[in-house]
Amino acid sequence: MKSKRILVTGGHGFLGTHVVNKLWELGYSDVIAPESKSYNLVNQEEVENLYYRYGPEVVIHLAARVGGIGANQKNPGAFLHDNAVMGLHMIDVGRRYGVEKFIQIGTVCSYPKFTTVPFKEEDLWLGYPEETNAPYGIAKKLLLTQGQAYREQYGFNSIYLIPTNLYGPYDNFDPQTSHVIPALIRKVDEALKSGSDSVTIWGTGNASREFLYAEDCAEGIVQAMENYNGADPVNLGTGVEVGIRELVSTIADLMGFKGNIVFDATKPDGQPRRCLDVSRAKAFGFEARTDLLTGLKKTIEWYKGQK
Repeated sequence: MKSKRILVTGGHGFLGTHVVNKLWELGYSDVIAPESKSYNLVNQEEVENLYYRYGPEVVIHLAARVGGIGANQKNPGAFLHDNAVMGLHMIDVGRRYGVEKFIQIGTVCSYPKFTTVPFKEEDLWLGYPEETNAPYGIAKKLLLTQGQAYREQYGFNSIYLIPTNLYGPYDNFDPQTSHVIPALIRKVDEALKSGSDSVTIWGTGNASREFLYAEDCAEGIVQAMENYNGADPVNLGTGVEVGIRELVSTIADLMGFKGNIVFDATKPDGQPRRCLDVSRAKAFGFEARTDLLTGLKKTIEWYKGQK
């Protein structure tokens, strides 16, 4: 595998940066990661130009239009269209250009709103996703179906991985589009700098999430690329659930914030609970190594360094 030419879409983004770094670290010498502004993957002609120019043998498709609950609520049409069309083009053109292996990254948002915890991969189709991010989740499930259909009809080796909520260095800390951990870190940091005695958090605080350190996720993606060739989707996570109230308290303590935490119940919680069954990934050697407290410390340290 190390002699293969590997194309990483979204390779300059949050997760993509970790994946590219992990490939280099492991001795992969032919890794292509074009900047997103170079190719509009919603445009089929530009996708064809991308394949023609670089001739990849393996593709890790990470490019996506993503954001937190607020961004999903403001852009449901764009999130559905752009994520679906990018993936449809990347898989179809890749198949026609003779790509040997295609790694599609899915999302935990594809699971039904009310799913038995821990989420098992076979539960993906048992109900409708949580409404605030359903368009995004459905777009990603479409790509799972496409990969499986192309495997059946054309023998195309497409695998599908489902990471849980990610966090870590290089994350997006923009308050308009960020996910929960970077959003909380920024809010606490701004409260400390302004001298505010309170921080307001979206939702009731009663929801739960599972968080995976991005570097661990990158390692799992590379392990799957090397060792997994099945049609079934595979969860990537820690298998550890944490309540949002506990998460907020932990971040506040780590950053030295002593003020009040105010939960705005007029804002949505999103999916009530999230925690994955991660047993299937162990078959190809993946097991998360970074516990939440260690990962949060590293993420906060990186954020402060950037500031």
